Amino acid sequence: MADEDEDEDDSEEPAVTLGDGAAVEGAPLARIAARFMWGIEKSTIVEREGDTVIRTPDGPRELGDVLAAVEEPYFGTRQEFVDAVEAVVGTGPVPTAEPAPDDDAETEEADADEEGATDEEDTEAEEDTPEEAESEDDEE
Repeated sequence: MADEDEDEDDSEEPAVTLGDGAAVEGAPLARIAARFMWGIEKSTIVEREGDTVIRTPDGPRELGDVLAAVEEPYFGTRQEFVDAVEAVVGTGPVPTAEPAPDDDAETEEADADEEGATDEEDTEAEEDTPEEAESEDDEE
């Protein structure tokens, strides 16, 4: 019976749903940094992962190109590597795919419709509240 419960859990929706937007190109820097044993030479990183595309605030870039701008030949710790790469590419939010212009217009219209419905419902609720109070008093 415990096996049946486990099967039911697998068939349910995931605990976290992913967005509908396009995937962001490139791998997070932390994922790349986790692949190595530290300390490691820059040339070894370029040899193993130089063609890997990483996410940056300015868009996706190859790790080898980024490391070409780094002067340190050796990284003693993971944090030294991350700091050196971030010094070149910067820190900040990673851009995602821009929605199509038509999508924006539809989204704004849908938002306006939702707001209008909410306002109407609130108004109706406010109007009914005093009457409901009077009718409840009459029934008692």
